[in-house]
Amino acid sequence: LRTPWKWAIRKRVWDDLEARNLARPPRPCHHRIPNFVGAEVAAGRLAELPCFRNARNIKVNPDTPQREVRRRVLDAGKTLLTPQPRLRTGFFSSLRADELPPGVTAAQCTTSAGVAQHGRALRLEDSYGVDLVVVGSTAVCPTTGARIGKGEGFAELEWGILTLMGNISDPENTLVVTTVHDAQIVDDIPANELTSHDVPVDVIVTPTRVIWVAQRVAKPSGVKWELLSPQKLSQIRVLQQLKARIEKHSGILLPEAASETLPPTAERNGRNWGRGYGCGHKRV
Repeated sequence: LRTPWKWAIRKRVWDDLEARNLARPPRPCHHRIPNFVGAEVAAGRLAELPCFRNARNIKVNPDTPQREVRRRVLDAGKTLLTPQPRLRTGFFSSLRADELPPGVTAAQCTTSAGVAQHGRALRLEDSYGVDLVVVGSTAVCPTTGARIGKGEGFAELEWGILTLMGNISDPENTLVVTTVHDAQIVDDIPANELTSHDVPVDVIVTPTRVIWVAQRVAKPSGVKWELLSPQKLSQIRVLQQLKARIEKHSGILLPEAASETLPPTAERNGRNWGRGYGCGHKRV
């Protein structure tokens, strides 16, 4: 593993959420963006913030703890942009409540099945702007905004593509928000050891409070091809397409990382899966 210290923090947080019964299905929460007690309350706090109220197009991760955030986006009449499962077959889906068929509710469109059925697939070349980004986290630092996900790098890849393609035109000033349990806030993420693609957050919303990060580390921009191994690239069609397009246009081969063993993913069985997406973004 490239960053053993991240995995130590992940395990500590996952273990703590399970030991104190703060995790909610899908469980166990290990190797997932953990669902947590009070996720709906945190989503409500987020929906009250000016950055949410003023945004028109909001990108939200597809994991279970942010399901209520996705519903709030649709209920507020905004455009929900959510990644297609694991970026395997496409990039993003776009949904608006006023474009749903009669009888279909916003809540039905916050699950993977609802997104697949009612969302409009977006292509790499489609033109749209992203006003606010919501990400899930395993752990997050309130001082620097440094964030640790579940270890698969999808939030970073999505950010990289959106900034590269111009959908996020001002990366440094586009707000990134995460909703987490208070138990996921940590003070031992070494900001000077973050990977170059790591995306910090500006705002942390928990069931009890809103934290505006005062000393946020800088945000990256573009896809860090040198960090993508052949194994990772082979899993993500949209990255393969983008890489081929850039290499054809420039006539230069892009760099890639050395071969690697990809990190483990969440256990999957029918009893543990909650409604919506789990860590693996499995369709339910």
